[in-house]
Parts: sequence; C-alpha cells; structure tokens
Amino acid sequence: MRERLDQTIASIRPADLSLRERGQAHLDNLTKPRGSLGRLEEIALSLWLVGQGEPPRADPCRVYTVAGDHGVVAEGVSLFPQEVTRQMVLNFLSGGAGINALCRASGIGLKVVDAGSCGGRYPEHPDLIQRKIAPGTANFAHGPAMSEEQCLAALHLGLDLANDCAAEGIRAVGTGDMGIGNTTPSTALYCAYLGFSPEEVTGPGTGLDAAAVSKKAVVIRRAIEVNHTALDKGPLAVLAALGGFEIATLSGLILGCAARGIPVAVDGFISTAAYVAALRLCPTAADYCFLSHASAEPGHARICQKLGARPLFDLGMRLGEGTGAALALHLMRCACAMWNEMASFADAGVSEAET
Repeated sequence: MRERLDQTIASIRPADLSLRERGQAHLDNLTKPRGSLGRLEEIALSLWLVGQGEPPRADPCRVYTVAGDHGVVAEGVSLFPQEVTRQMVLNFLSGGAGINALCRASGIGLKVVDAGSCGGRYPEHPDLIQRKIAPGTANFAHGPAMSEEQCLAALHLGLDLANDCAAEGIRAVGTGDMGIGNTTPSTALYCAYLGFSPEEVTGPGTGLDAAAVSKKAVVIRRAIEVNHTALDKGPLAVLAALGGFEIATLSGLILGCAARGIPVAVDGFISTAAYVAALRLCPTAADYCFLSHASAEPGHARICQKLGARPLFDLGMRLGEGTGAALALHLMRCACAMWNEMASFADAGVSEAET
C-alpha cells in the first residue's frame, strides 16, 4: 500500500525559483507603487512559481471538510459529546454551518467527506463523499489511534480527492475538518513532529477551562508515552499512532494536490497538524500551501513560529470546518486577479516612478 504514496511524493516538483526575477518584474510593472499590494503580491508570486510560469489561477476552488471521530474523547478532552460530529455533518449537508455560509458568500464549492465518523452511512447527498475507514479511531491514550494500514487508507483517500480535483478542473483547494476531540490528536502530533511539550501547545479546544486543559495535556503526554516506539519509526508511524482519520486524509489531500500542481489553503489548528504531517512526509509540499489564518487556539502561534510560517490573516477564528481556508481562497483569487487583470504602466499610459 505504501508504493502509491511514495510515487506521489516522488512526483511533487518544487517551485521554480528561477522564475522569481521575471515574476517580480511583472508585479513591479503593474500600475501601482512597487509592493503596495503587500501580501497579495507575495501570494501571486508564489502561485506563479508553483505554476511553473503559467498565469496564476485559483478558480474554480473547493473546500473539503473531512469528518472523523476519536476514541480519546472517552478521556473527557472535549465539552461536546461525540455524537456532535455526526450532527454537524448533517448540518453541513443541509447548508446550515459556518463553512456553508462562507463558501456561499464567495461562490466556493464544498464537499463533505466521511473518513471515519461514528455510526453507519449517512443519507446520500450530492456533496457528500462516504469513504469511512472505520467508525472512529481507537483511544490513543491506550495504544495507536490507527493501524498503519488504516492510516495509509486515509492518506490514499486524500490522494483520491486530489485526483478528483484535477479531473474536474479545480484550481485551488481548501482544507477543513470536523471531529469532536480532534485538537487532542493534533496537539499530540505537534509534540511528536515539532518537539513541543504538551503543556506548551495544549489549548481549550471547544472551550475547556484551565483545569480541564491541564487534564487534556496529561492525556496527551500519556498518549505519547504509550506510543513512544512509533516516534522512532518515521512520520507515517507517528501519524498512525497519534493522528485521526480526518487528519491523515487532509495530509493525503495536501500531498496529492501538490503532486497535481494545485495550491492549497490550509485552515487552522487541526489542518495545520495535517500540513505538518504532510511536510514530514514530503517537505517540498510546503511550496504549494498557504496557512490561511492564525488560529485563536493558543498554541498555534508557537507552531507557526516553529514552522517559520506567517498566516495570511488573524481574525481570532477557531471554528475549523475550513472557514479560514474559505477566506484564504478568496484572497488567492484576488491575488490572481491582480496579476492577470491589472494593466502595465505602458499599456495604461501611466508614468512610472522617477528613479
């Protein structure tokens, strides 16, 4: 099963940095003071480089909100009961969630994916992809969350989603998640991959008080200790031991999109954990990714600093679902419009700055 993943990783091309000077010249020749559109110019240049010199495009775009449940919820790490995952999937399909509203506002497509929520099949829906690997992970405070085969199945699901995007002409993708308790495995992955202690990056998630956050950190520390042998076996073993079905699926989606040349807007705390897992499997995937927003989950700022990454915006958001990614996709569209639609000084008959 590993062969397909390895082939995908091997096919990911780095951004063509030899094009940077030509791309910067294009930006500087548009009718504006140099650098005056700030990070929009950075986004456009990055899209130009990963596009190997093709005009940057981010339309049509789509958010994938991937659902999975977590056995560690039995340890009391969330204020919400586990059945909320399933209830929210139904809410997505009826169009009533935050991600639905933000996607509608910007004309962004939305697909909901059941990678591993508890319960049986959902009613069929044109925007629902039912690929349940198992009805929730095992409690990783007592052993691995997933077998390596299950983890690979989730990664392959993500690769399949990326292939669907390529076949359907999707030009940019946003990552989203739904899973009660999933800040707990995300935090464990940050500890294992980036060397944080649980106390440094464990946060309130759905709204835990200080005492409950401390208890959550203890659970995460115990999970890392119980699964310590996985930490020396490479990034895939770490993801299987400490991750979740939705997190692994999003990692596969990121890798698959990078292999297909499709840029990715990475959502907040949980999606960033999927991004870190993808980077551990293939660092080159970073060229294709934009961290959308600075999550209000307290540890996210430290994580971004460790990654040397600056999210596109900070609006105090921590909902997940792909809501930050939806906003970032719109920014990416705006960056493409600037690159492709603004006139040059010569074309517009506008005098350039004196040197």
